[in-house]
Amino acid sequence: MKSQDIRKKFLEFFESKQHKIVPSASMVLKDDPTLMFVNAGMVPFKEYFLGQRKIVNTRVTDSQKCLRVSGKHNDLEEVGIDTYHHTLFEMLGNWSFGDYFKQEAIDWSWELLTEVFKIDKDILYVTIFEGDESEGLVKDTEAYDMWKKHISEDRILLGNKKDNFWEMGAQGPCGPCSEIHVDIRSAEEKAKTPGADLVNMDHPQVVEIWNLVFMQFNRKADGSLENLPNQHIDTGMGFERLCMVLQGVQSNYDTDVFTPLIHELESKTGVVYGKSEEIDIALRVISDHVRAVAFAIADGQLPSSTGAGYVIRRILRRAIRYGFTFLNQKEAFIYQLVDVLSNQMGDYFPEITAQKQLVKNVIKEEEASFLRTLGQGLGLLDNVIAGTKGKEVSGDKAFELYDTFGFPIDLTALILSEKGYSLNEAEFEAALQKQKNRSRAAAEMDMDDWVILKEDAEEEFVGYDYLETQVKITRYRKVTSKKDGELYQLVFNLTPFYPEGGGQVGDRGFLEASNGDVLHIIDTKKENNLIIHIAKDLPKNPTDTFKAVVDAKNRALSNNNHSATHLLHQALRAVLGTHVEQKGSLVNAKYLRFDFSHFSKVTAEQIEEIEEFVNARIREKLDLQEFRNIPMQQAIDKGAMALFGEKYGDTVRMIQFGNSKELCGGTHVENTSSIWHFKISGEGAVAAGVRRIEAITGTVAMDFFLKQDKELVAVKGSLKNAKDPVKAITSLQDENAALKKEIESLLKEKAKNIKGDLKSSIQEINGINFLATRIDMNAGAIKDIAHELGGEVDNLFFFAGAENDGKATLTSYIAKNLVEEKGYDAGKIVRELGRLIQGGGGGQKFFATAGGKNPAGLSEAIDKVKEYL
Repeated sequence: MKSQDIRKKFLEFFESKQHKIVPSASMVLKDDPTLMFVNAGMVPFKEYFLGQRKIVNTRVTDSQKCLRVSGKHNDLEEVGIDTYHHTLFEMLGNWSFGDYFKQEAIDWSWELLTEVFKIDKDILYVTIFEGDESEGLVKDTEAYDMWKKHISEDRILLGNKKDNFWEMGAQGPCGPCSEIHVDIRSAEEKAKTPGADLVNMDHPQVVEIWNLVFMQFNRKADGSLENLPNQHIDTGMGFERLCMVLQGVQSNYDTDVFTPLIHELESKTGVVYGKSEEIDIALRVISDHVRAVAFAIADGQLPSSTGAGYVIRRILRRAIRYGFTFLNQKEAFIYQLVDVLSNQMGDYFPEITAQKQLVKNVIKEEEASFLRTLGQGLGLLDNVIAGTKGKEVSGDKAFELYDTFGFPIDLTALILSEKGYSLNEAEFEAALQKQKNRSRAAAEMDMDDWVILKEDAEEEFVGYDYLETQVKITRYRKVTSKKDGELYQLVFNLTPFYPEGGGQVGDRGFLEASNGDVLHIIDTKKENNLIIHIAKDLPKNPTDTFKAVVDAKNRALSNNNHSATHLLHQALRAVLGTHVEQKGSLVNAKYLRFDFSHFSKVTAEQIEEIEEFVNARIREKLDLQEFRNIPMQQAIDKGAMALFGEKYGDTVRMIQFGNSKELCGGTHVENTSSIWHFKISGEGAVAAGVRRIEAITGTVAMDFFLKQDKELVAVKGSLKNAKDPVKAITSLQDENAALKKEIESLLKEKAKNIKGDLKSSIQEINGINFLATRIDMNAGAIKDIAHELGGEVDNLFFFAGAENDGKATLTSYIAKNLVEEKGYDAGKIVRELGRLIQGGGGGQKFFATAGGKNPAGLSEAIDKVKEYL
């Protein structure tokens, strides 16, 4: 059975049990401060389990994209080493929100596996929670009795809290679970060792296939458990593992989920899967990692140097490194696999097809960049080796290469081994652990339980219509972190404060108590559908009625910039083409930032045209047309643009200014004239195929023009109030260029005279014409002198040091015949001697240069170079 058919059968089975099929949510999370990515199938439904969103469909089924790079049984560095763990995987799930519970979940799972998918009952095992005395939790005899109807009791195994009690996190909904495991070993192996002995023992052919979670408790901050108001079912079945079982293979990578990618890799690299363990691991790593990276980019997360972007970059770099080391791939090639992925998965996940070109461009550029880093790292590693006494390289030095330059530690260890060196791994691990501890401490947050003052099903946002209103605090909690100290998070029954989202920053303002006391709200965020107001203190009387007041000036400036992003999006599509799609934005009171798909630099003429387009819409004084709570399809039919990676409900809000129509939850101006003026302040690349425009509006734009005017007055003053300052500056530039030419001519003449003096200073040492000296000229002039001397003097070994503007440079020139006959290397020489001037460099074996910040080391470098003879 093909993987597409397996997915389809699963969904159709639960559809027949009155479940609504829902599409996979974006893997990239935007409104959950506790997670970067969806790491389990239940994550998109957290707000239902927490009771923070009204449940519309009590039964749901889906196949959810998940990304895991750490956690139970799974570390990024282990993926590809075994055959059944992955970074990206699909989680098939069926969900009950306060509807059915254990009986149906168990019966339907057995029916699907044994009757629909025809899995042999004799290869299945199930586990149930054995209880935990310390938690006051008893054995799940209820599940045990239900399983007895389907499977013999010797195949029902007891599992401890680690394996059979599922928790969302340190706090929140949780409950016992029942896992279904499959044993696909050969009959001979089964005869030797019973499958029951290998369950949860990380055996590659005895694996967990499905987990049925019975969500019935809430874990509080103090660790205690309380019953949830409703009982829920949350199940997750590993799609790739199910395919392995149903396709009769012994590895996830032998299923048609991965074989098309592996076959393409074999074709591109000329290797064969199944012949060498090293090559097999490399092929598994790359075929796994390209899926994770491609879908993350398609869902809106570009590789970067921080946060979620760093996770994606790290995954991709691991794949590149395996291709570089084990498949001998020295040029970008992974991006070519995206076509295979699109053909294979595009029907169920249309985003990979729609975003295919962008995904390919981003991966290709990341590959090329990291391959350059690897090249640079090899040179830096040579320096480390050269500076090492003995045969053990410092772990601290290796960590610096890893942390600062992204050079993989396993590649460092491999190269050192090939050169006869060892790595102090304990020292490296200690440095790595220190860094992890620093990061963990910075991010660590202690969160108290919510103190519930008033039961309230759903908080109402009134900020589109009001900037102040009377509110009651319904719940609050204290949050402590190293970064921000002690803060309080407050939730109201209704609020005028806009929470950070859709690129727009959260509102700030204040609460005024009935006695006149004021509490400042420093930020507003959204977490699992709750609007959270952040304050440094708690009101003296939290049960009071408060006047909530939004900072009106700050909101107005944000409105200007948010509405301007909509007009900018329209302008980009009009000027650059309809391929332009929004890839991210930031809207605050000072400026706006807009990321969009486009494959070349935006020219000055295009920027001018974009500005004029937006300003024309501002001059047209277009009124805001707002459509609240309209059905999603109706908004799309009206021409609204929906953005990839955004989470939309069944009903949406559409914002329209003239012909600009977008789905948007942000706040906006009532009329475009409020924006006053739109001015682009910057344009550049974010990643391959993604550009960024920054712009200003309103009073910030006005201040910009006033500053420009003052600067123009100052420039005119410097030019003696020239009537045409542009003409005057051009004249100065022409005069400057003429003077530069004259100086260059004089320097060349000076170099000729110096060359004669240098020629007479050359010494012959063992048949080599040697010269090491100091010449305080610029690098270009010294290069010319070196090559001219090389053309006139045989067997020349030339080395020069120079100081210019407080910086030191070294230049090494060695005749090519000496390089070939004696193995001299100018690049190696300047790298090693560069340490004396606190710098570094490199080049070719016959000519190389280095730069540094310590001119005092020039004399020692010039003296030492003779040792290379």
